[in-house]
Amino acid sequence: MALHPVVEQVTNRIIGRSKRSRAAYLEHLEAARIKGVQRGALSCTNLAHGFAAFPANDKLKLREYKEPSVAIVSSYNDMLSAHQPFEYFPKVIKEAVREVGAVAQFASGVPAMCDGVTQGQPGMELSLFSRDAIAMATAVGLSHNMFDAALYLGICDKIVPGLLIGALHFGHIPGIFVPGGPMTTGISNKEKAAIRQRYAKGEATREELLEGESASYHGAGTCTFYGTANSNQMLMEVMGLHLPGSAFITPGTPLRDALTAAAAHRAVAISQQGGDYMPIGHIVDEKSIVNAIAALHATGGSTNHTLHLVAIARAAGIVIDWNDFDEMSKVVPLLTRIYPNGDADVNHFQAAGGPGFVIRELLDAGLAHEDVNTILGHGLRNHCKEPFLGEDGKVVFRDATPVSGDENVLRPATNPFNNNGGMVLVKGNLGRAVMKVSAVKKEHYSVEAPALTFDSQEDFMHAYKDGKLNRDFVAVVRFQGPRANGMPELHALTPALANLQDAGFKVAMVTDGRMSGASGKVPAAIHVSPEILAGGPLGLVRDGDMIRVDANSGTMEALVPADVWAQRKQATADLTSSHIGMGRELFSMFRNSISAAEEGAATFPLPSPKQTVVPLHEGIDAGEIIPGSDEDHLFRTNK
Repeated sequence: MALHPVVEQVTNRIIGRSKRSRAAYLEHLEAARIKGVQRGALSCTNLAHGFAAFPANDKLKLREYKEPSVAIVSSYNDMLSAHQPFEYFPKVIKEAVREVGAVAQFASGVPAMCDGVTQGQPGMELSLFSRDAIAMATAVGLSHNMFDAALYLGICDKIVPGLLIGALHFGHIPGIFVPGGPMTTGISNKEKAAIRQRYAKGEATREELLEGESASYHGAGTCTFYGTANSNQMLMEVMGLHLPGSAFITPGTPLRDALTAAAAHRAVAISQQGGDYMPIGHIVDEKSIVNAIAALHATGGSTNHTLHLVAIARAAGIVIDWNDFDEMSKVVPLLTRIYPNGDADVNHFQAAGGPGFVIRELLDAGLAHEDVNTILGHGLRNHCKEPFLGEDGKVVFRDATPVSGDENVLRPATNPFNNNGGMVLVKGNLGRAVMKVSAVKKEHYSVEAPALTFDSQEDFMHAYKDGKLNRDFVAVVRFQGPRANGMPELHALTPALANLQDAGFKVAMVTDGRMSGASGKVPAAIHVSPEILAGGPLGLVRDGDMIRVDANSGTMEALVPADVWAQRKQATADLTSSHIGMGRELFSMFRNSISAAEEGAATFPLPSPKQTVVPLHEGIDAGEIIPGSDEDHLFRTNK
């Protein structure tokens, strides 16, 4: 199938836009490679430290400078249901790597917080920052220069993007992502949502709410709704960083363990010594990023990836923006109905055909690039597969089912649920924002109503509980951007807004905060950029201003006369309470240096050519950087 012209156009634009930074990235990647095993660059003292505590046979292999060493970077902790299974993975991996003559070492653990636990709590204001902290922790583990390949163990919201960003800064090292799988299905998502809305109305007790939540989140594994965590898993599949179909195999099963062992074997095979060298920096390229955007739209995935995919791409020297997401969304059909965009969970999705089915449909429709590198070599068609347990207890891969097992959950591209991906860029005099409308009914796509401004989630909920919101309005929830308070998710507001919509009121939300993959049926323009602390116009809105949010036309406007708008001053807020306590004071450097939402809300720069700071006496301002200089060293000057 020929590539769709819009997909081709978006890809070519990204390639052109990224030419300089991508070339710099690949130059850095090649410079980091050495001939032979990576530990060959270490001194004897360095290496002795690196294997001092290892068993004799493993130590001997590391001493001989022949066999590859595989790093294990894990986000294990036993509070997170999704990450608790990783406790046992290192043992499986080490044994599997020994089977093929190599050595695996636990290189580092990375922090892993749960947005489900911190939702509506002060800790949520560290959540987005944790992504870059995880990338930094990954880099610390790999900085020992002991490793020829790596296995990255992670699933949830910021953890997989953080691991991948860290991995891409060691792009010369082959890497495979190893998931733990979803928990088994609990009570239906529809029932869970109903209990939450009843509790918000005061019609259910806290005990009833807790019972319902516990029946939904009830065991080891990822939460089964299609939020950011499971969107991560789908993207790792379509980017060729998982073994095919491994995302949604439940933990604690023989197939799960067999997939983990097979990933370990494959990591050795794609090392320089294994014969099929495939560094992760050659897998994640412009085409694989476009494939990820396509899969995100096709599955109704998390809006958090309008931040995370941008940041991941930047780490590989690739520049994407929300225009790319918007144009792709117009041509990529919605192939799945998974909660919150339907009643099914990811276990139902897997049973109906899973990731392999979606990848094949995208390829056959010309909506994804087949000619990409993956951990299996060249060609995405290799990932249109589903794993099964063979008679010998090892994994076998079969072609994904040609027909959906349940067209209420998963459909072919010729018969989609919608002809677009349900993610819309809205813009106007309030800035630029993202709307996810795949779960929003058509009659709610456009809302025009008076603004009610709130400077915190708590302010909104107080007004709701006091009965002050029984009216048509657009909630402008501001000072929620990355510079202000870390850009927390605002899901605590969803049940209240849903109740007001169900009562017949026209309601919508505009915010510089986040709503992620669990965004529901109420229209919400999120990630408004630039935020107020970066001079964004959201701070010019006043209570009573008519606001239009329209997903049909892609507009987000304050209907205020231009002369009145021009005379207004920015609103201010005391943000001290969001900067102190729960460790938030430690993250001030993130708040002070983070980029705009559309730039990935990132704290690291794009790769650039070799740079030299020249001395003042050369006639250039002190500290000025000259890109591409061939000088061998840096001259540092003081102003």
